[in-house]
Amino acid sequence: MSVTEVETVPRVVAPARGEPVVNDFSISVATKNGSGSQTANTTLLRALFKMGIPVSGKNLFPSNIQGLPTWFTIRVSADGFTARRPRAEIVVAMNPATAIEDHQQVEPGGVFMYADDLKLPLNRTDLAYYPIPAKRLSTEHEADTKLRTYVANMVYVGALAHLLGIALSDIEAALLFHFRGRRKPVDLNMGVVRAASEWAAANLTKQDPYQVAPLNLTEGMIMIDGNTAGALGAIYGGVSFVGWYPITPATGLVDALNHYLPQLRVDPETKTPTYSVIQAEDELAALGMVLGANWAGARGMTATSGPGISLMAEFAGLGYYAEVPVVIWDIQRMGPSTGLPTRVSQGDITLAYYLGHGDATQVCLLPGSVKECFEFGWRAFDLAERLQTPVLVLSDLDLGMNQWMSEPFEYPDQDMDRGKVLSAADLERLGGFARYKDVDGDGIGYRTLPGTDHPLAAYFTRGSGHNERAAYSERPDDWEGNMARLQRKFATARQLVPRPVVDLVEGAEAGLIAFGSTDPAVAEARARLERLGVRVSYLRLRALPLTEEVRQFVRAHRQVYVVEMNADAQVCQLVRLHVPERAAQVLPANKSDGLPLTARWITEFLSAALEKEQRP
Repeated sequence: MSVTEVETVPRVVAPARGEPVVNDFSISVATKNGSGSQTANTTLLRALFKMGIPVSGKNLFPSNIQGLPTWFTIRVSADGFTARRPRAEIVVAMNPATAIEDHQQVEPGGVFMYADDLKLPLNRTDLAYYPIPAKRLSTEHEADTKLRTYVANMVYVGALAHLLGIALSDIEAALLFHFRGRRKPVDLNMGVVRAASEWAAANLTKQDPYQVAPLNLTEGMIMIDGNTAGALGAIYGGVSFVGWYPITPATGLVDALNHYLPQLRVDPETKTPTYSVIQAEDELAALGMVLGANWAGARGMTATSGPGISLMAEFAGLGYYAEVPVVIWDIQRMGPSTGLPTRVSQGDITLAYYLGHGDATQVCLLPGSVKECFEFGWRAFDLAERLQTPVLVLSDLDLGMNQWMSEPFEYPDQDMDRGKVLSAADLERLGGFARYKDVDGDGIGYRTLPGTDHPLAAYFTRGSGHNERAAYSERPDDWEGNMARLQRKFATARQLVPRPVVDLVEGAEAGLIAFGSTDPAVAEARARLERLGVRVSYLRLRALPLTEEVRQFVRAHRQVYVVEMNADAQVCQLVRLHVPERAAQVLPANKSDGLPLTARWITEFLSAALEKEQRP
């Protein structure tokens, strides 16, 4: 039976409001993809942010272009928690295709706001119901029929503003930011917002406890997505070449590069660009272009997701063995195969870590916030050139595409590290060099860049067997010696990668290891567990290979649980390999359903696991 076939039952009055719930709830807005709801949703999000209230926004959208259901959730938390909640306290239903399911998913005691032309069985006695005349109000305030569908979403913005206590001046400020100060679209949308707010004041009686109140907890902060943060970091890290092929959810990173590079990387005298962005025919070609650019001395990068990483394996192996620095961003999504292109996962860890056939192990950075996306955006280039190897930055869809609060980014506090590059003067002084010889004991050879004006600068870069002087060789001792040197270089990488963030708690019942976008859920879960009298330590990974801090953390706890969003517990396996003598103590806490982890799931999982462990 379709939603429109269901007869509406008499409206049910919700229970008494009880004590106010201020600045502590989630809003979920259900609409159709391509209906223009993004403007309305981000307006709500930014208006709350401008009120000084900590917020985060997550867009759950389908993998087609238009027409399928989409949900946008806003977490409001005076405590600063930004993880997704499993169910929203306030649900706005604007899509007939999902309205019944949306109605069922409201947290008990919550709010169900819906377009009044939807015919629904409103039979829950634990909810407050608010019908809104979205079509009528948008028709009255917009003559252009093409725009009515889009501005209709502003009706729920106005109604929520009235019911929750959001100042219309903050709504207008958010729209001015969204439309970059253009008054015409701002006035068009604000007309509907004001009409809806006035209508709500005259026709809706508040029956729920949820409200907002201004705070000052976002002063000086910014709101940004991880893809944009990573792009800005790459620009400040000196990126000059980008080779890529479009793929969700990584396209936004290159879109941000295309937006900001013309503003920040243009020669001030000649007004000519000092960069190049090229869309290749596929991901393999994209990485080939980037490898060539980096070999020539540029700072080049690419951005992709799991399917693209698979196609890049051959050139990644070349970069590893020929020792050419390159930066690869992997904005992870749900696999295998096409999988769920617009759902989040951390399922590329072992793929990226061992990317390339044969004995190849890659350096991976694991940003856990948009601020770290910016930092790793420039730091990845320094690591790649210092180590002369590919460096992969493993973000994910939740971190990359959704809106997060952050402190302002810090300009790099160190000069660019180009690594062991010999100049013509160096060659003249040394009398030559062996490209793949370990002079310093760190496994990293010295290199020259093409164009170095000295007859001893040239060497042959090859992916086949070679000796210290880069000459072709199939001798077993040359092969084993070269691979042993690469292993020493990987040991050096352990000392250079970002260290994990460790919070040891005295008397902790267990330790947690996590990484990436699971960090907000872990932080909130630890607060929940502490209120239950359960103390847990926490180590947040920021890079692979794993470091000595991980070994010490595992040894310091009777049990360690590795929280991650994949079905194979991939990082749990890597930790076990890193600390084999304590492998039985390292346990998986993994979930993979395409949605960002919640603090509730982690709390319940760990509580059950610890209770089971303590049973006689």
